[in-house]
Amino acid sequence: MKTVEDYEQIRRAFFVEGMSIRAIHRKLQVDRETIRKAIVEPVPKPYQLNQPRAAPVLGAYKERINALLDESEKQPRKQRYTARTIYKIIREEGYQGCEGSVHNYVCQLCKERKRKEAYLPLEFDAGQDAQVDWGEAIVRMAGETVKVQFFSMRLNYSKTRFVMAFPFQKQEAWFEGHIQGFQFFGGVPRRITYDNLKTAVYRVLEGKKRQEQQAFKAFRSYYLCESHYCTPAQAHEKGGVENDIGYAQRNFFSPIPEVDSFEELNVYLHQACLQDAQRRTRGQKELVAQLWEAEKTFLLPLPARDFPACTTRVVKANSYLQVDYDTNRYSVPYEYRDKQLVLRAFPFRIEFLYLDEVIASHVRCFQKEQDILNLWHYLPLLQQRPGAFEHTKPLRRWRKQWPKSYEQLLTSLRESQPEGRGVREFLEILKLHQEHPEKQVEQAIEMALALGAAHLDGIQLCLRQLLQPKEQPSPLDLSFYPELVGVGNQPVELGQYDRLLGAR
Repeated sequence: MKTVEDYEQIRRAFFVEGMSIRAIHRKLQVDRETIRKAIVEPVPKPYQLNQPRAAPVLGAYKERINALLDESEKQPRKQRYTARTIYKIIREEGYQGCEGSVHNYVCQLCKERKRKEAYLPLEFDAGQDAQVDWGEAIVRMAGETVKVQFFSMRLNYSKTRFVMAFPFQKQEAWFEGHIQGFQFFGGVPRRITYDNLKTAVYRVLEGKKRQEQQAFKAFRSYYLCESHYCTPAQAHEKGGVENDIGYAQRNFFSPIPEVDSFEELNVYLHQACLQDAQRRTRGQKELVAQLWEAEKTFLLPLPARDFPACTTRVVKANSYLQVDYDTNRYSVPYEYRDKQLVLRAFPFRIEFLYLDEVIASHVRCFQKEQDILNLWHYLPLLQQRPGAFEHTKPLRRWRKQWPKSYEQLLTSLRESQPEGRGVREFLEILKLHQEHPEKQVEQAIEMALALGAAHLDGIQLCLRQLLQPKEQPSPLDLSFYPELVGVGNQPVELGQYDRLLGAR
């Protein structure tokens, strides 16, 4: 095959030197057909296969492979045939060739069948549009490898990104992601584009119609933003946030973050989003942060209070003062053992309400079949049954990590007040935690032990001294009364007491 240099030499001889085709043929030893092609085209055309190569083994099965691909397109997207599946099918039908030939042929057919999509370039007004989606990433949390779900929101005008991590994609996390995103952006975008997620859409109807979740309707009414849903299987309709998911995985989660908790991870992601806003997008003179600052004035204002990002249910405690939720059991105070309560499940905490009062709050547990117990919920019951002191589960858990001064106090009370009286007084001392911070009670116990007053009255006295320390009086200014300067500093004359006794 002739090169570009060969064509150049032929064309120079013909057009510049004025040589004939016969002369060029004799001089360069090139056939006349090639010379005629070089005169017409300045460069040689690429090699093209005029007819398909023979495939003696695979050829007999090409029609069958085409039929299998047609059949595959009618199946659910995640259950379609792979090249390996097609190879297994035709091998059972008698195919004797290698698997690689099947892979190559299937790949070639897929490229031919795939229609290249074309998209319109879009432009958005400030404060008008945003996009939301979920992504997944791997982190190292408390020494373990954990898969987290991260919520991503994008302002379409300024291209500002917000990312927040959660342990799941439940509705309470969906709401919390929106709320934190609105606070991060400084306002609420007027329209938000979504996939057809179950947290927002109960059922996809004909065309653009959707039957939405009631809780999401309430959320949208609270913030007054509009919702817009993509056509099913058309993710390009929110391509901006789709790209942000991959960007966050490659930049915010690579290298893999090492954190102790979701709180620490989200602080890291918040800072990463702020730093990311210092970039400049293609075709823009201003930084993303500058466009974002200008866009804030067009966003809807935030309400005075946040929407409660939680799911609720009416519950009642069992005989162990526990309520089941998501396979775990959370304790409630003893005095509400027979009351009807409301459980509110936030992404990272669980709350219990009686009427409108929050009576208990726990850090949400993401493991399974765990007991999350608060000792103070069981203290009144433990005072009624002090014989169970050594075996009460919440007390045993706390005892493993309580300060050494508590163990010293318990030992002292048991020695000074045998037959269970010391344990009862120790439980009375523990009730002080319900009225005072733990650090103050611990400090009062240490003071009482040092003074030899290791009992309830002594610890209460030490607490009062900590809370209301005596003020030292300031010295009197006697500069105007020089005759009183020495008062109180003169030596004591003990003989005066002898004269007093003699006078009597």
